[in-house]
Amino acid sequence: MADIIQLLPDNIANQIAAGEVIQRPGSAVKELLENAVDAGATEIRLLVADAGKALVQVIDNGKGMSPADARMAFERHATSKIREIDDLFRIKTMGFRGEALASIAAVAQVEIKTRRQEDELGSFVEIENSLVIKQEPCSTPAGTNISMKNLFFNVPARRNFLKSNAAELRHIIDEFIRVAMAFPHIFFSLTSNGQEVFHLEPGSLKQRIVQVLGNPYNAKLVSVSEQTDYMNIYGFVGKPETARKTRGDQYFFVNNRFIKSAYLNHAVNTAFEGLIAKDSFPGYVIYIELDPAQVDINVHPTKQEIKFEDEKIIYAFVQAAVKHALAQFSIAPSLDFTLNQEIQQLDAVSKPFTTDQKDAAVSSSLYRTFTQKNQAHFIEKENKSELKAWKEFFIQPAQPVTAPVIEETKKWVVIPDTPLLQLHNTYIIASTLSGFILVHQQLAHERILYDRYSTAAHSSKIPTQKSLFPVTLELPAADAALLQDLLPDLQSIGYEVEPFGNNSFVIQGIPADIVPGNEKHAIELLIEQFKHFSSDIKFSKREKLVRCMARQQAIKAGQSLTQQEMLRLVEELFACSSPNATPTGSPTFLEFKEDYLDRMFGK
Repeated sequence: MADIIQLLPDNIANQIAAGEVIQRPGSAVKELLENAVDAGATEIRLLVADAGKALVQVIDNGKGMSPADARMAFERHATSKIREIDDLFRIKTMGFRGEALASIAAVAQVEIKTRRQEDELGSFVEIENSLVIKQEPCSTPAGTNISMKNLFFNVPARRNFLKSNAAELRHIIDEFIRVAMAFPHIFFSLTSNGQEVFHLEPGSLKQRIVQVLGNPYNAKLVSVSEQTDYMNIYGFVGKPETARKTRGDQYFFVNNRFIKSAYLNHAVNTAFEGLIAKDSFPGYVIYIELDPAQVDINVHPTKQEIKFEDEKIIYAFVQAAVKHALAQFSIAPSLDFTLNQEIQQLDAVSKPFTTDQKDAAVSSSLYRTFTQKNQAHFIEKENKSELKAWKEFFIQPAQPVTAPVIEETKKWVVIPDTPLLQLHNTYIIASTLSGFILVHQQLAHERILYDRYSTAAHSSKIPTQKSLFPVTLELPAADAALLQDLLPDLQSIGYEVEPFGNNSFVIQGIPADIVPGNEKHAIELLIEQFKHFSSDIKFSKREKLVRCMARQQAIKAGQSLTQQEMLRLVEELFACSSPNATPTGSPTFLEFKEDYLDRMFGK
């Protein structure tokens, strides 16, 4: 019987290996930019065409390569950084495993021109399908100019998995930003289809952050800086007012390498506790420097996930550094032992404590509870008259509104002519024939709006109200690319937005049922929610927008409602096809039946 196990041909093996490293044009951008940084370049230019599918080109003024190195660089595991296994744990450069160029050459047509400063002529190498087609001397500036053309030309199935140009360009911009923010002393530019998207002059770290994230951050950054024998932490966190409802501008760098770490992200979030809303996320750009031996960066093909020797120490340092920064800049809350004028004028402060008042206080059961021994957990049974009439809490002073019977397949019936009660400005209590229901106003409204927007967006179109004074919206490059891609779907949900050049847009109209005046913030929030939309199900762009829109426009917990508003909300909820839950599955209300209530009281 013949042997059946065979070695794969080199070109196929390379293509399979390339799948780990080069998943899309953005992956190649990351690797090529990092190589340029490692080459000691002070100027790095990135040019892309057709969102990187047709061309990704990186031009640097680094040290360049000799003719032999120019060819050897495309061999698998060819690297100048590793000589022995221990070198893996002393890595201070970006690329080191010798996979990137070989992977790119396996799935694209590659041309490279490179010259060292001391050489008169450079080298030109052309590679396709992992094979060197041409190598010859050429005249070229010192440094390296590498072009990756027609990505996945030899793997059509992989090319078909690429997203729209706008989506792929967004990934390219993300990778570009991550490298550019790590090296503010290097000039970077990004040009897409002949139009310059970024032009980042060398400068300080703060200047680079503002260049990338936008001018609004200029006055809203708090400096983080802590130095210890074990590690250094520096960078900036956004002031609490910059916090967003979605994970926005959050960047961690370890030894100048961008990383993703939910663990360290949690450390920053806890440092902001009490300063921002629980459902908000702070912005930050934090750099950590520590001995490379304390970090394993070889645990993931993209090197964006790393392993620390001691995670708990890093967590504690990051949390402490951010807390210290916030406290130093008088952002963290502090105790104020001086009484302001209003408090000083209160009777309790300004007037003396009379003998009668003292006797009354000493004779109270509350005083005895705190002063007698073993009284900490004692609750007095008698003298119930001291308790306030608790029923008053439940009586709604407003005049009741006559409520029609609300039915939903005869299951929930609200008793007519009974007032509705709003609890903590979040929940609505409504009496039913069999008990009562507790409605969460925000989740209920989200279900109502989802049904309304979904019907309109997927069947016809939500009406648009034209703005009397159109608003101009300026966005970071990545967000502008996303918004450009979303314009047709935004139109279906009632927004009329037009490109205005240079990452700017004009909002000409908004959905008819939205109150004008906050359209700029609404679009920005919609983009943020869309970017960080999480679901196990793959939804269309339009469906995602409808869900984001319903979440954004829903009345919030904590908002006071009138009887009329509560009644309308409950009516509209039970007119929905699925009133029980939001589109994401959260319950909109809970039902408390009379027999259940009786059992709770032992009846």
